[in-house]
Amino acid sequence: MAFGSFDSPKDGPISAKIVVAGGFGVGKTTLVGSVSEIRPLTTEAVMTSVSSGVDDTDVVPHKRTTTVAMDFGRISLDEELILYLFGTPGQTRFWFMWDELVRGAIGAVVLVDTRRLADCFAAIDFFEQRRLPYVIGLNCFDGIQSHSADDVRDALGITPDVPFISCDARNRDSTKGVLIGLVEYVLRLRGAAPAGAMAR
Repeated sequence: MAFGSFDSPKDGPISAKIVVAGGFGVGKTTLVGSVSEIRPLTTEAVMTSVSSGVDDTDVVPHKRTTTVAMDFGRISLDEELILYLFGTPGQTRFWFMWDELVRGAIGAVVLVDTRRLADCFAAIDFFEQRRLPYVIGLNCFDGIQSHSADDVRDALGITPDVPFISCDARNRDSTKGVLIGLVEYVLRLRGAAPAGAMAR
């Protein structure tokens, strides 16, 4: 599966599609909402008793809704580059939509809750099998990063070239840094720009 391109119309900025993935309750909807310059489109549905025993809410006991299709947002990184963000649903029963959501994407952010590392394995495997570039966003819940990036990398068995970026999905500047990190990584893979090429 070939990954997407940076679309460059004759007049106007370049645009690109990015996917935000990860396990249930990891903060995908929050991330898209925190950074989007437009009112984000969400497909949040109230969780009912049907999800009991299916969705593990032990670590996120206050979670009352869940994404059932996708989240969508947009951010202009500068005057020349617009990113369109597509957040995936986290539960396995909605994974049939992932192939369509990633079509045309230049890369992905895999958001990780270090308290539940196993929840991100499926997303990592999905992108690796499709050779779609991704970065790891270590979501620091309550401002706390429970484990170092090196420890998480070792636990996940991810190669040293894949960027690990700590973030707070609620904070726009923090989230923007993750997206810039992904774009820079994709450009490096394509030999199009040196590290640190984009203004933060």
